[in-house]
Amino acid sequence: MPAAALLLLLLLTTSSAFAAASPPRACAMAAAVASTPLLAFLERLQEAALAAFGPRDFDPKLYIDLSLRSDLASVERAFAALPRSPNGSVPAGDLKKFVAAHFGGAGSDLVPARPPDFVPEPAGFLPRVKSPAVRAWALKVHALWSNLSRRVDDSVRERPDWHTLLPLPGPVVIPGSRFREVYYWDSYWVIRGLLASKMYLTAKTIVNNLIYLLDTYGHVLNGARAYYTNRSQPPLLSAMIRAIYEKTHDKEFVVKSLPALLKEHDFWTSGLHQITVQDRDCSHNLSRYYAMWDKPRPESSTIDKKSASNISSTSEKQKFYREVASTAESGWDFSTRWMRNPEDITTLATTSILPVDLNIYILRMELDISFFGKIAGNDNIAKHFLEAAKAREKAVSTVFWNERMGQWLDYWVGNSSSCMEGQHWDAANQNKNVFASNFLPLWIDVFNSGIATSLTNSSEQWDFPNGWAPLQHMIAEGLARSGSSEARSLAEDIVVRWIRTNYVAYKKTGAMHEKYDVQKCGEVGGGGEYIPQTGFGWSNGVVLAFLDEFGWPEDRRIDCQ
Repeated sequence: MPAAALLLLLLLTTSSAFAAASPPRACAMAAAVASTPLLAFLERLQEAALAAFGPRDFDPKLYIDLSLRSDLASVERAFAALPRSPNGSVPAGDLKKFVAAHFGGAGSDLVPARPPDFVPEPAGFLPRVKSPAVRAWALKVHALWSNLSRRVDDSVRERPDWHTLLPLPGPVVIPGSRFREVYYWDSYWVIRGLLASKMYLTAKTIVNNLIYLLDTYGHVLNGARAYYTNRSQPPLLSAMIRAIYEKTHDKEFVVKSLPALLKEHDFWTSGLHQITVQDRDCSHNLSRYYAMWDKPRPESSTIDKKSASNISSTSEKQKFYREVASTAESGWDFSTRWMRNPEDITTLATTSILPVDLNIYILRMELDISFFGKIAGNDNIAKHFLEAAKAREKAVSTVFWNERMGQWLDYWVGNSSSCMEGQHWDAANQNKNVFASNFLPLWIDVFNSGIATSLTNSSEQWDFPNGWAPLQHMIAEGLARSGSSEARSLAEDIVVRWIRTNYVAYKKTGAMHEKYDVQKCGEVGGGGEYIPQTGFGWSNGVVLAFLDEFGWPEDRRIDCQ
């Protein structure tokens, strides 16, 4: 198979191999973030629902997203009064009546909100799309922004203790289906699509909501729910602001957002998120994912407890729960990339890995902040973050780059009893297996690379054969602007195949999907903790962004032939 075809197959899928080396012990754990009384009760309800209704099509998140109709104390009394079978479970019919009587439906505290800048066909929409069939479909995808737009109901602000949903200052665009709230890294690709749809006000509102979360909690949350306060997601806030600025040239928006980006950078480059790696010449500061949590994730509590059921030690269970939450912080939940043993999810070791992609996101953040500092007239910020970016660029090239493979490789952290101790760089600690994240440095202009690849299957949703819109976009975008005609051609090949599979799946199902099976054009992806979802925010955004950048000629076929 030609090298370009091998790269294409890799980019269309998420990961291709198992984590090789056995990672060492992570740094000492921080205290877990406290839960809320409502969350604690909803986890009990979640367990009762699983016992009553059975595991078939059971989604634990459904129960953790319910909102109270009355005060928690009275609901707990009613729950305690329910009849129980000899094994302690509540009969299904009684539990169903209880939920209907005492709770609003999951997502009922978000109400539809038509975006003020939405029009059915924006002026200047996708000027490079010449195919009538593709344009008609693109307009249907564009219309989904209106379907996915919500605002937080006033009841959430009036009685926040009755909801797991968090109040936000402005309307939101949700991913869709079970994802009934705004999510952090999803929002970057939603914004890229909104910009293609000329919906600049809605894009700015999304950023302002994320900044509100950052100012309130000290970091941008994984999502706008109380159970997500213990972790973040891949840090793309600066990239969102940069994308909006490049379309609007709104200097005031940049200046207003800059203080929040300084907080964001500090969160990811200090404390437990930062690790120092020492080589012969100097020390390199790099970042990792590390959630402030050592309990089951409330939204997946029954799943996490089942996964940990064979772990006897309390401390080892806590460590496993932290690794699960940290993997969720990575956005890749779940992939063999993070496991010691690819067949055993309890061997997750995400906190013991310095990830290529996270450090590329932070490098991009540093370059963006330097650029924004110039716009704001703050030469000190501009200079400081340019120097930080240069240092991180050197660290990425030193710690992650593998010359023989022509890729950047994740790095296992060495033995350390304290996060402050430096790690001595060792080539043996690089994960020699191939994941799509190995090529994300292509997303920013400072790197060039040769390519190698291999593919491995697993049942995790961030593994083969699933392809995810964010990875298609970042790598194709990086290849397209590299200045190489061969790279541009490869980027266009990736884009054409991705648009085709989205289009054909839409024609078959009437929906956009969270992920796709790259083995078969037009097939939806699978695997993971929940059934495949539709909607879908980042898939919509990537399709529109690709069509805006690359277009679609009238004579190019859109079917899978």
